[in-house]
Amino acid sequence: MRELQRKLSIARGERPAERLFKNANLINVLSGEVYRTNVAVDDGRVVGLGDYRGRQTIDLKGAYLAPSLIDGHFHVESSMLTTREFARAVVPHGTGAVVIDPHEYANVLGLDGIRYVLESSANLPVDFFVMLPSCVPATSLETSGARVTPEDLRLMIGDERIAGIGELMNFPGVYRGTESELAKIQAGKGKNIDGHAPGLRGRNLNAYVLAGVQSDHESTELAEAKEKLRLGMHVLLREGSTERNLATLVPLINPHNVMNCSFATDDKLAVDLVSEGHIDHSVRQAIKMGLPPVTALQIATISTARHYRLRNYGAIAPRYWADFIVFDNPRKLVVRQTYKKGILVAEDGEYLARQPALAPRPRSTMNLRCKAPDDFVVRAKGSSRIRVIEVVPRQIITRQVIETPRTERGRVAPDIERDILKLVVVERHHATGNVAVGFVRGFTLKHGALASTVAHDAHNVVVVGTNDADIALAIDELVRMQGGQVAVSNGKVRAELALPIAGLVSDRPLQEVIGRIADLNAAARAMGCRLAAPFMTLSFLSLSPIPALKLTDQGLIDTVRMRPISLFA
Repeated sequence: MRELQRKLSIARGERPAERLFKNANLINVLSGEVYRTNVAVDDGRVVGLGDYRGRQTIDLKGAYLAPSLIDGHFHVESSMLTTREFARAVVPHGTGAVVIDPHEYANVLGLDGIRYVLESSANLPVDFFVMLPSCVPATSLETSGARVTPEDLRLMIGDERIAGIGELMNFPGVYRGTESELAKIQAGKGKNIDGHAPGLRGRNLNAYVLAGVQSDHESTELAEAKEKLRLGMHVLLREGSTERNLATLVPLINPHNVMNCSFATDDKLAVDLVSEGHIDHSVRQAIKMGLPPVTALQIATISTARHYRLRNYGAIAPRYWADFIVFDNPRKLVVRQTYKKGILVAEDGEYLARQPALAPRPRSTMNLRCKAPDDFVVRAKGSSRIRVIEVVPRQIITRQVIETPRTERGRVAPDIERDILKLVVVERHHATGNVAVGFVRGFTLKHGALASTVAHDAHNVVVVGTNDADIALAIDELVRMQGGQVAVSNGKVRAELALPIAGLVSDRPLQEVIGRIADLNAAARAMGCRLAAPFMTLSFLSLSPIPALKLTDQGLIDTVRMRPISLFA
């Protein structure tokens, strides 16, 4: 009470504030205006706008002042950085808060993974709000490391840093009224319920919304996003490392629906976060595509904060946290300074905040049983043709194509000339011995293999290669590193990144991780790969809720009909 009374006296102008941000061109995302004013800050909060005194004065000399940016949906594990190093990457780009879904940690470690995220993300200059993973495992068509039940969700939903229930990937289960899926929604009543409904339209979409789902980040077509918006869903405009949907969806925005849209990155690599940017990149792109700067900033701040009920975030006004960005040109948005609760935490690209100690590393997660190369053999079946997964560049969806396979000694073999390579998935959590083999087009490798323990959503081992010997070597190397990503060729390791935290995240500093990712990509290019993000593309080839054809440890999956399907057509 006494502290509030003190702040009220500052707001009335009776005593000086702790800090005064003077001569700011304030971008007021609440009123949609830009005007010159001063901002008084005390104890990390804005106490007033206008004519105030401050014990410390920061003269912005007409620079633009806006709220820090907020990512509406992000899997922090996809950056392969600890939350501490993730903050180092994004704070210089103006990020002040992130709504995360630790779905990947949970698929490997269960509730221990969620607790690890909550512990490791405390006391950083980015606030992390957690959506509890709802689909662990994502489907019954893959073997994950853990299972999260509706009872587990109810156990954790009351934490103030929990913003709601994460994306409901089993969307057919939701619109069909499956009891288990409805129980997950019920567990999150009173908080937000995130959706995941790629391509869902018509009556089934109506049922999905009726069940209680409030948002979606999977729209890849304008008409699809418009239909979801019309039904009351909050539409997240996604722009990640491989999921590039912003250009398609920006025409959706008008002055009347801006509060029902947010920016999201979903999955973005460390190197892209640093070189391209985070939500600031989405803002710049949206402005280039015709959105007014104030509108783009509203989407990046107050719209997201209000949807996820992030109290006192997303605007510059009395009571709100003093989370600011300073920049010189609203049409280009190059962040010059980032403030967290009134404290300068980044300037001119340099991260200035103090780093807390790393949280203790979780248990080992590499438990696989594989007989290499025998488990990789596919016996040919006469003149039968095979189903091949075809990569769609810059998207996580795939196509199914039917091809006549190349054979050697009665076995289906990779066909480098036609870019039909072997794809192998090995279960790594329970040593079940599950090994699945398929074929994929799009990697254009001329030799060698690429392998990863990042393989959405169950995160088993996934390998693409031109020959069984290099595939086997790549798997052995992943076991040695206790998880990671590796490029091998002609029996030699060409590049690697160890990911000992759940097989998903590095414990190394940001710049070292970026350097090793660059080495991996360079090695992939030297082996013939032309994909912009080969390892991220590889990581989505096991994602059974995303159309159209994927490979999990349980075999080839028709992800449209959500059922196993034979390799042979």
